[in-house]
Amino acid sequence: MSDKRVVSHSGSIQEAGGSISRFPLISVQGVPLRNHIATNWDSISAFEDHPSDLLIATYPKAGTTWTQEIVDLLLNDGDQEVCRRAPVAVRMPFLEHFSPPHCPSGLSGTPQGDAPPRVIKTHLPFQLVPQGFWKNKCKTIYVARNAKDNLVSYFHFDRMNQTQPEPGPWDSYIPKFMEGKLAWGSWYDHVKGYWKEREKNNILYLFYEDMKENPRREVERIMRYLGKSLPDDVICRIVELTSFKAMKENPMVNYTFIPVPVFDQSISPFMRKGEVGDWNNHFTQEQSRVFDEDYEIQMKGSNIPFRINI
Repeated sequence: MSDKRVVSHSGSIQEAGGSISRFPLISVQGVPLRNHIATNWDSISAFEDHPSDLLIATYPKAGTTWTQEIVDLLLNDGDQEVCRRAPVAVRMPFLEHFSPPHCPSGLSGTPQGDAPPRVIKTHLPFQLVPQGFWKNKCKTIYVARNAKDNLVSYFHFDRMNQTQPEPGPWDSYIPKFMEGKLAWGSWYDHVKGYWKEREKNNILYLFYEDMKENPRREVERIMRYLGKSLPDDVICRIVELTSFKAMKENPMVNYTFIPVPVFDQSISPFMRKGEVGDWNNHFTQEQSRVFDEDYEIQMKGSNIPFRINI
């Protein structure tokens, strides 16, 4: 098994009939991952994909669920009822996740009754994705979100998700993000890793900000990448069904299917704001200055066209 070291841990909460823990982080090849992922790493790295598999990859809280729902609607020709057949976590399993029954592992394969392609979600950085995906030239959609908004969204997610490491106060969360000490590691390495490999591995690299600015344009980009061609009215319907408002009210995607002791949405909704520029409501002027200086160092030499406002 690869190098694994305990990086951090915190307490646990109790649920009737069992215990739910804020999982400690363990380093796998230098990337902090939740312990249940790290202890199953041999199975994850040996995952046998199929060339028809479609991978949706993101750093956490970068538009994953949004993209999953767009893809499912495109693959099912905009049929809303078909896309309500099961919660999104069941329809598109989470490759490295090992916390059934609410979110089955991607290793469990295609949900019964679904036809190919099998759509799988991951937060793994490029270098940790099972190599078969790249050898088999599987289609991969990667979504990146600007660092400041991604940090804010991840902070609120860690507050409500009682299996994630305790986030602590906002002031101390910022340096943890900057130092890559959160689950799934460094945002900087993550976005740069997929960007560098996008052409060689036929990765459709999307930006959250572009999706917010012109959702129809980006839905059509995904449609073409999937080799689909749908009529105008179907595309319009998909754009409408995947608006933030529609998804926030959709029980198949808003994660209300996860029990409260796991996702305490009274602390923060899973689908919180879905905005670009919310970082302005969180960063002080000094925090923004320090973050920007570090950002310039960490992203030096990269030409990824991020936007922090639109």
